[in-house]
Amino acid sequence: MLLPQHIPSTLLQHPLLDQMEVEMEVMRLDQVHPKVSGNKFFKLKYNLAEALKQKHQQVLTFGGAYSNHIYATATAAKIIGLNSIGIIRGELLDSQNPTLGHAKAVGMLLKGISRELYRDKTNPKFLEQLRQELGEFYLIPEGGTNALAIQGTTEILSSNQFNFSHLATSIGTGGTFAGLANSLLPQQELLGISALKGDSIQEEMKQLLHTHHIQSQGSLSIWTQYHHGGYAKWTSELIEFIHWFWESFGIPLDPIYTGKMAFACWDLLQKSYFKPGSRVLLIHTGGLQGNLGFAQRTGIELPSPLA
Repeated sequence: MLLPQHIPSTLLQHPLLDQMEVEMEVMRLDQVHPKVSGNKFFKLKYNLAEALKQKHQQVLTFGGAYSNHIYATATAAKIIGLNSIGIIRGELLDSQNPTLGHAKAVGMLLKGISRELYRDKTNPKFLEQLRQELGEFYLIPEGGTNALAIQGTTEILSSNQFNFSHLATSIGTGGTFAGLANSLLPQQELLGISALKGDSIQEEMKQLLHTHHIQSQGSLSIWTQYHHGGYAKWTSELIEFIHWFWESFGIPLDPIYTGKMAFACWDLLQKSYFKPGSRVLLIHTGGLQGNLGFAQRTGIELPSPLA
């Protein structure tokens, strides 16, 4: 079983927060474990325990070439003594890719497949073909979101986090948003900042909550206008904000998830969305390993504790 460390948090100090009479704090899930960072720790915790319980020798999962989920699954499986297989979107695997390089270094077997075939990742026939080729495995879905993942992300909040009026997280596959929604108190609002372009995420999250029988006691809001071009897309404004946030508070962000979440909350602060007396908790979901790959692809260096 993966065991967490103490999760630190940072209270932000800035004249605008004083002016607006708002407290803003960052929960550092990126520091929950020395090797398995962020929300992925909570998503994998019970999935890997179940794999061991069912006496599997290996786990298989899906992800893109720079996936935080691939990186974390490979690492966590290694720690608890399981073999791992990563099915990677895209047939050509770049040997210089830091994410895949790490996954391979800790023992993950990598298999690249076409984007067309990747769409069959939930097709039982395709999964059976993978079993025939690679042997029996415990399946962890892309992004890690399933019932066991939500069981884990429900544990992110502890008693001292219940003093906040607002909580904010980024949304990808939605497992973290669902777990937090399951933990809310009636007086709290959860803001989900979508990293994906389009409003379909609204219905997807509604369906996810319904499927897992989650009826949040608090209020939920999903914001779709802070995607900066879509998933894995970015703008110069976002990059400038990430550098500003690092220089102002000493907290590194990534351009895929946490940067967009923090950008959104700071913008909402400027627009007086948070009323005087509000206490806002930004949940840093990790993913900083991706900053190295981002720099490789774009030439844009970002603050990274792994550099």
